[in-house]
Amino acid sequence: MIDEFLARGLSDVEEAVRKAAAIEIMPRFRQLADHEVDQKSGPHDLVTIADRQAEEHLTASLTRLLPGSAVVGEEAVHDDPAVYGALREDAPVWIVDPVDGTRQFVNGDPAFCTLVALAHRGEILASWTYAPALEELSTAIRGQGAYVNGVRVHSGSPDPGTDLRVATAHPLYTSEADKRALARLEVPGVAARPCGSAGLEYLRVARGEIDGLAFTWPSAWDHAAGLLLVAEAGGSQSTVDGVPFRVDRDNALPFAVGRDEATAIRIRELLRGA
Repeated sequence: MIDEFLARGLSDVEEAVRKAAAIEIMPRFRQLADHEVDQKSGPHDLVTIADRQAEEHLTASLTRLLPGSAVVGEEAVHDDPAVYGALREDAPVWIVDPVDGTRQFVNGDPAFCTLVALAHRGEILASWTYAPALEELSTAIRGQGAYVNGVRVHSGSPDPGTDLRVATAHPLYTSEADKRALARLEVPGVAARPCGSAGLEYLRVARGEIDGLAFTWPSAWDHAAGLLLVAEAGGSQSTVDGVPFRVDRDNALPFAVGRDEATAIRIRELLRGA
């Protein structure tokens, strides 16, 4: 069933993602009223009417495209954490972040995106990273490469003798223990900065615009689409215990992403303090 869908249904997913953004997100960009923005865990963890409506839109359209599939969406999991368990079940799962970079969206910054990935038994099979305000759609199919607006991208390797450019978990969302791990990146030869939209940071690695990422939280909707995008562009990733990050298990954190394997290993070893 899934192989058949991957062979015939990908353009329908692209249309569904674009339509959700066009109907639920873009009409509200720079038009949000105060009552359309709420806090979740705190003042830096925001949700808007666009997040909620876009996730509902995508949940309906994606499950219609692939009958029998489930959806693990950021807002649904916030309302009912048990929804996350679908990642460990046998049905195919759509992993959805309706507005990745909600803080940027609320502030009128165009650097936000919608993230959709299709997974089965923990394996990410396809992904869509759509930045509607930037007019960029990035896609990846397992074993078939990574593309931005239809053009294949390759992450390449860092230029020898230059500092590694690494985006890290934002300190607003980082525990004291994780801050100590991230502080190990503050060494000569590494230029680290806090990340913005996780999905767009993964895209920057896939394009070779930055060299790597260091993340301290496991939420599948932030990572699934980008992990496949980077992998299909030639990049690599692993958790601090040296095994790949997977959406269907508890992972050792933090984890490292690099535009090539050597870069991912270097970031991982720094995070470990090795």
